[in-house]
Amino acid sequence: MTKPTVPPGKTRLLPGKPYPLGATWDGLGVNFAIYSAFAERVELVLFASADSELNESVILIDKTGPIWHGYLPKLQPGQLYGYRVHGPYRPDQGHRFNPYKLLLDPYAHAIGRSLRHSDTLYGYDLNHPDADKSISRTDSGADAPLGAVIDGTFKWEGDVRPNTPWENTVIYETHVRGISMQHPGVRPDLRGTYLGLISDPILDHIKDLGITTVQLLPVHAKVSERHLVEKGLSNYWGYNTLSYFAPEPSYASGGGISAVREFKMMVRGLHAAGLEVIIDVVYNHTGEGNRLGPTLSFRGIDSMSYYKEDPSDLSRLIDYTGTGNTLDVGNPQVLQLMMDSMRYWVQEMHVDGFRFDLAAALARDLFDINMLSSFFQVIQQDPVLSQVKLIAEPWDVGPGGYQVGSFPWQWAEWNGKYRDAVRRYWIADQDVVGEFASRISGSSDLYELSGRKPFASINFVTAHDGMTLDDLVSYERKHNEANLEGNRDGHEPSYSQNFGVEGPSRKKKVITEREALKRALIGTLFLSQGVPMLLGGDEIGRTQEGNNNAYCHDSPLTWYDWDLDERDKQFLSFVRDAIKFRKHHPNFRRHRFLTGQADESGAKDVMWWHHSGREMTGDDWSSGGVLSFGMILRGDMILDRDDKGVAIGDSTFLVLFNSRDQSAIFDLPDPARFGGTQWTVVDAAAGSIIRKRRIKEYRVELRRHAMTALELIIEG
Repeated sequence: MTKPTVPPGKTRLLPGKPYPLGATWDGLGVNFAIYSAFAERVELVLFASADSELNESVILIDKTGPIWHGYLPKLQPGQLYGYRVHGPYRPDQGHRFNPYKLLLDPYAHAIGRSLRHSDTLYGYDLNHPDADKSISRTDSGADAPLGAVIDGTFKWEGDVRPNTPWENTVIYETHVRGISMQHPGVRPDLRGTYLGLISDPILDHIKDLGITTVQLLPVHAKVSERHLVEKGLSNYWGYNTLSYFAPEPSYASGGGISAVREFKMMVRGLHAAGLEVIIDVVYNHTGEGNRLGPTLSFRGIDSMSYYKEDPSDLSRLIDYTGTGNTLDVGNPQVLQLMMDSMRYWVQEMHVDGFRFDLAAALARDLFDINMLSSFFQVIQQDPVLSQVKLIAEPWDVGPGGYQVGSFPWQWAEWNGKYRDAVRRYWIADQDVVGEFASRISGSSDLYELSGRKPFASINFVTAHDGMTLDDLVSYERKHNEANLEGNRDGHEPSYSQNFGVEGPSRKKKVITEREALKRALIGTLFLSQGVPMLLGGDEIGRTQEGNNNAYCHDSPLTWYDWDLDERDKQFLSFVRDAIKFRKHHPNFRRHRFLTGQADESGAKDVMWWHHSGREMTGDDWSSGGVLSFGMILRGDMILDRDDKGVAIGDSTFLVLFNSRDQSAIFDLPDPARFGGTQWTVVDAAAGSIIRKRRIKEYRVELRRHAMTALELIIEG
């Protein structure tokens, strides 16, 4: 990269252009453009290096509408910069301008220097009794984060997007850093980095699992809250965004500006392996916190435009996110920021889609949820963004914020109702059996009326937020003491089970029960209609020691442990087989919702089977006493048609579930009823979902907390 150059003081500033926003190098110089509707003056500050006190301020004298802009000839990529924005410091009017605070460009494409927590970063006097009413006149120039001018050219070398159809998608949610930090096969200098994720052992592991799509926890440059840093913790997950264009620099082996190039290398490597890349994005709030948080970027540039403020008291911010602030998506400039950011990550960084954190907040043009809001309309008509995978976390913490099933038809959703119903069923909750059946068959009650398909439901049993799979069967209570919040944080209830021992156990019976329940949960996930999402590390027994909110731990508590014992290896093999089984059978990844209605021949696409040997009745569902039942999926009907119009069919399957605390006897339907001669059982409890054995009697005994699948054999 070219050595940065601070131009001499007599260098002439040219007018430049108001678009694109940010710092844009054209080969001859750099155009700077920044939005601020209420500013009175904007200074561009150029730094010779990250640790240098030498800097030069240039006043941007040209303004087009609310955009301040200027062009500096001869400036090169690598140049570090920030802004000082002048205007009224009137919190009571929603304005918090303070020229003593150096500010990060919201459109900075790289972080040239990370922030250093200090009192200087706060726009008000921390020692004043009326804190935010008194302006701070201490300079933050030595502690504030800096942007860096980049040369965005990159040799993509024929990079091809996998474009995996939704119905074939298998998502693997992982943290860039955590997956490779402790892997002995990854070069030490690459552990915990973008390049570590595409190192041979990590890439081989993901591919061997049968994953199609890697979903990364936030990769936007982040802020670790000061109170965490002072406790020796950090914001490991990254849901505290500093910049919506710059990749997190700490995940780059070369640090700082190299993060842009290394992120692109990671995407190119994942695509070459046939894997899609979805990134988790946090457009609902920023890392500046509430009104008493630091002034790092948006707050000092134009707080009134960027944030939702309480109309009854403009000095206070509305908080629909639980973080202290909410971005004002109803402001056209904020909406433009989000769209520009997403297009940048698709077009320049080549990502394949987004998972939107607290997406319900993005539907609040004003205050109430509105699924016809500008945010969704703009995405729908955008020729770039409308073509990528869009996944909503369909809730926020504001009034009416739980919106599972309510998002527009182009969107898939994290189905929290699926997670809860599956967990509750497997810990023997009799009142949830009917909902469990609805969830594993695609959640048509949530998605069908709006014209969506079964793959609108992103099914998951565990995710980054909550217990890992191993902890789900080992702890009945959350153990978040290490977060230093008195164990008060974290979502409850977890709907977990410990089999009589809280935490690790050496008792063979306890271990056996836990492993059986893990297999039942994973088997359910991959034999459900919808899109399965596996939490990274669950396949190798990752534990967080019962911590269901480990957001603040960048340590072995959250890193993957690759030292696998025999039990871990057996479970890993089971997960691989479960994914392979799903891929081989379109019966479990249908395009259309199951109806349970008979066709002209009298055949039903799905039948629910009572363990006593008959179809389930309405009374069975309403009685709440049925914990052992089966789901028959007909495969001899036309499931779908391929691109050439050829009909797609499959075997007929009977999937059996038993969440009782004792074994259950199932009387099976006569295979001749479905045109077959025999049932072949796939024994999930035995540890393999591919291994088959034929049964001669129409009866199966299924151990407690277990499931299995039976395939109909047609001979002759």
